[in-house]
Amino acid sequence: MLPPDQYVASLARKRIGATAFFRDEEGRVLIVNPVYKPVWDLPGGAVEADESPNAACRREVAEELGLNRPAGRVLAVDWVPARTIGRDQTLLPDGVIIVYDGGVLSPETVNEIVLADGELGGFEFVNADQAAERVTPLLARRIAACMEACDAGTVATLENGSPVT
Repeated sequence: MLPPDQYVASLARKRIGATAFFRDEEGRVLIVNPVYKPVWDLPGGAVEADESPNAACRREVAEELGLNRPAGRVLAVDWVPARTIGRDQTLLPDGVIIVYDGGVLSPETVNEIVLADGELGGFEFVNADQAAERVTPLLARRIAACMEACDAGTVATLENGSPVT
């Protein structure tokens, strides 16, 4: 049996992300264009220290889109493996991404969206095929799983964007 300090030091450290899955009245998903990435994404971001994933999702949506909305139910939990990012090939540790159902946005609410200055270059509502053309393959798989979870009223359990069987 390890002493408590050694046990705590031995625990895995994972990054956590929280994103919102918004749809329009036609069932298309909202994706955003971060100016610091070559591909589009779902609104959301990293969970900060001592912040719950739910609170992080709400904060990120408010920061990125100017909408103050509750996060909604969990649509998907996706474990993603470690990978390198950026020109310097920085190692990003494995993590867990939690996708919350942001619900259906009315045209009036869509008109209230105010993009974060300097962070987002735009947003669009797209179907699954259109999303796959703009996002990473991982995110395309996650979006498809979230669409199915919305339709079925379930939660998708994913690993690297693919359903766990």
